[in-house]
Amino acid sequence: MKRAIRFGTDGWRAIVADEFTVENVRIVAQAIARYTIEIGQQEQPILVGHDTRFLGRRFAEEVVRVLTANQIRTYLVNEAAPTPAVAFGVKHFAASGAIMITASHNPPEYNGMKYIPHYAGPATPVITKRLEEWISVIQETGEVKTISLAEAKADKRLQVIVLRPHYESHLRRLVQMDALRSSSLEVVVDAMHGAGMGYVTGLLTEAGVKNVGIRETPDAAFGGDLPEPNDKHLSLLKTEVVSRGASLGLANDGDADRFGAVDRYGQYISPNGVLVLLTYHLVKNRKLSGKIVRTVATTHLLDRMAESYGLELVETPVGFKYIGEHMLKGDVLIGGEESGGASIHGHIPEKDGVLINLLLAEMCAVEGKGIDQILRDVYDHFGELFHTRLDIRLPEKDEWIREMVSSPPRQVGPFAVKAINRMDGIKLLLDEGNWVLIRPSGTEPLVRIYCEATSMVALEKLKESIRDWFLEVNV
Repeated sequence: MKRAIRFGTDGWRAIVADEFTVENVRIVAQAIARYTIEIGQQEQPILVGHDTRFLGRRFAEEVVRVLTANQIRTYLVNEAAPTPAVAFGVKHFAASGAIMITASHNPPEYNGMKYIPHYAGPATPVITKRLEEWISVIQETGEVKTISLAEAKADKRLQVIVLRPHYESHLRRLVQMDALRSSSLEVVVDAMHGAGMGYVTGLLTEAGVKNVGIRETPDAAFGGDLPEPNDKHLSLLKTEVVSRGASLGLANDGDADRFGAVDRYGQYISPNGVLVLLTYHLVKNRKLSGKIVRTVATTHLLDRMAESYGLELVETPVGFKYIGEHMLKGDVLIGGEESGGASIHGHIPEKDGVLINLLLAEMCAVEGKGIDQILRDVYDHFGELFHTRLDIRLPEKDEWIREMVSSPPRQVGPFAVKAINRMDGIKLLLDEGNWVLIRPSGTEPLVRIYCEATSMVALEKLKESIRDWFLEVNV
């Protein structure tokens, strides 16, 4: 019996040669072709891109063979490309959508597929549900159309395109290149062997910013590491920044839709920190306004800033697709999530780690300060909040969370529960501005628990209380 192919928070991902096979890639591509015809967009092209993962080009070509067999013109990107570049290409080439072969920041043995609809952002749950319905039908019937690449070219249904110059031209309009040109910044950029290699370093070099790129060679094994730009996996970047006396370090994940940042002392700046920094920069230095959109798991320091600036704060469920929906409506200054994704006004409704890294460099150039100094300015003005995430391995996670949602605690440690938010999982709003969010992982037998507190002491009390919850289940 065939296993169901499901789209998670951001596409379908699976282990290569287990579930992620040529056969299953063809099935998903056929489902997207059927969906495209169903909504009447078959006369527009579909872009197909891939990152640096194992067999990425081969899987992309298999997608092309299916789409073109269904009489859909297909634009195949000529090289490994960032997901945000491919998403931008949807708008630039007036395509009906794009298919990106990537597993983002997952381990090297994974690959995946993202479907990006005509609006150039993540597919909504309504769209992915329809794709899953088509996938089930195709798995039952086995009806997958394919032609050779040679046939596709001969019929003029396949065109290999160069995407990078168009995307970079767009970034130049979003980033203040003149501010970078007049700065004395020195930057280390870590591409983590992913599809973002050369993008940030190239534009910084063009602006005359002294920089050096590390891990800027394609490697399907990602150097034996995880291509996730978080505190744990940026040791090399930290070392390089300190040893070179650089101003800051910037990083991207495997498909460059996520960002990572390190200050001049080699200290990791969390995504929550980056989001408050960029909000501060866009309002203070760019004089911009608009809604601030964050997920339910993201720092409430953004709420304080929104109130101070007189801006509307919008909270969404976890997943950039929900932020993207608000961006499509317009009037969004910045949208972001604590997992390292963000976008700004004037850009596509998709997270873009390349853009965010360039904006961080721009901010340091305009302020004439290190990223740590600017963050301290923010904290001095708005106050500091402390946050963490606990991942608890729990095979019966769904049952445990159902019980938590139906009978939530009235107290977490010394803090009383003042209100409950059930937008995504369960969020306990506590005394003194502290909060705890509990939600299941969509891909692993984990309960993810996010905490934010007004002091480190309060944060430790929250963590201690949470650990006590799991003593009886032998975690």
